[in-house]
Amino acid sequence: MARLFIFSIGLFLLASVYASTLNIDGSSKRLLVLLDNLGIRESHSFYFKQLKDHGFEITFKSSDDSSLQIVKYGEYLYDHVIIFAPSTKEFGGRLDAEILTQFVDAGGNVLVAGSDTVGDVIREFASECGIEFADDKSSVIDHINFDVNDDGQHTLIVASPNNLLSSELIVGQTKKNGLPFLFRGTGMSSDSDNPLLLDVLTASSTSYTANPEEQTLSEYPATVGKRTLLISVLQARNNARVGFVGSLDFFSNDFFQSSVQANNGKKYDKSGNQDLAVALTDWLFKQRGVLRARNIHHYLKDDKSTPRFYTVKNDIVFNVQFDEFVHGKWMPFNGTDVQLEFVRIDPFVRTTLNNKGGQLEAQFRVPDTYGIFKFVIDYNRIGYTHLFSATQVSVHPLRHTEYERFITSAYPYYISSFSMMIGAFLLSFVVLYHRDDVPKKKVE
Repeated sequence: MARLFIFSIGLFLLASVYASTLNIDGSSKRLLVLLDNLGIRESHSFYFKQLKDHGFEITFKSSDDSSLQIVKYGEYLYDHVIIFAPSTKEFGGRLDAEILTQFVDAGGNVLVAGSDTVGDVIREFASECGIEFADDKSSVIDHINFDVNDDGQHTLIVASPNNLLSSELIVGQTKKNGLPFLFRGTGMSSDSDNPLLLDVLTASSTSYTANPEEQTLSEYPATVGKRTLLISVLQARNNARVGFVGSLDFFSNDFFQSSVQANNGKKYDKSGNQDLAVALTDWLFKQRGVLRARNIHHYLKDDKSTPRFYTVKNDIVFNVQFDEFVHGKWMPFNGTDVQLEFVRIDPFVRTTLNNKGGQLEAQFRVPDTYGIFKFVIDYNRIGYTHLFSATQVSVHPLRHTEYERFITSAYPYYISSFSMMIGAFLLSFVVLYHRDDVPKKKVE
């Protein structure tokens, strides 16, 4: 009985540690929203309505709910998590920064919004992703680019669309629309050694992050100029996506509907917050920028058959179908920069695939080297999921009956051999049949 109990405990711990891996694409719609208070559900209703219109199954919970959990019996209950609870010091139930990190490691997507007060659990999770929030009570301040409705502390700043990341997959058409963004919250900084982080929106060169209540700066600001991050995203190596926004108000109804009038007098009837928030969320939750490869096929060019192995100097054709998730459907991918490598430790062949309506094809000759090779596609572009495909094949040398009768490069050796034989024959003929004439005087 004791052994059975120990075995059951072991299975439970194993299931807790090795939770299932999420296979998330655009069809995954289970969304958990954690709130500081239920009033956020009303003050940000326009944003949540957009999510529902996109088909997301939203579950709202308080961040300190005692029944809170995202994994049960080794299975994740949600595909995406939104944390609109910046001041929460600890989550309720079975949720903490470590479990959130494991959720991302399993392929889950997370959106985090901050404010001038950020709880320890949010800071810890952000640190795991290479993001650091400024100290509590700190806000982004800009004495030049602030909105006329500011309360005098210049913390209601106007962010220019020129400071957006140049990637339509992530920010949509907001950069082209030219509408500025309203932002009131804290600044962030990123780990410069982390290549997975992308700076989506930065503050202007005249901004800095500090406590607006202080009349003078007692120490150097946490962030200064364009190093002040307002929005940052991360795409992990497993294609999980995490977004950090320094302002919870950025998603509010007031900021969505508000007109914008910067201190320089230029006025806009509407901010670009709603367009950017929706575009960013679509990308984070994999409604855009998702690729898949299928129908991989390789064969001999002459008879279009796939042999058990290839032979050196064979002419090969490689085909693969690339699809992109667009507006809820898988559509042919139109990229023209996908490359194929034929690798044995190092690439022996690298060629660009020709795209014909999503059907990518390449033709090449097997190098004059035998061994174990792989067809490798390693496609990694900003905004798209990292697509890696490797298909292993073997390459054999020529059989003794498959070599050419006469090899062009050996012609000098052929000539030298035949010339030597002819010379030896002539020399032998001369030695055998040549006789010197005997002088007549000596004969007499």
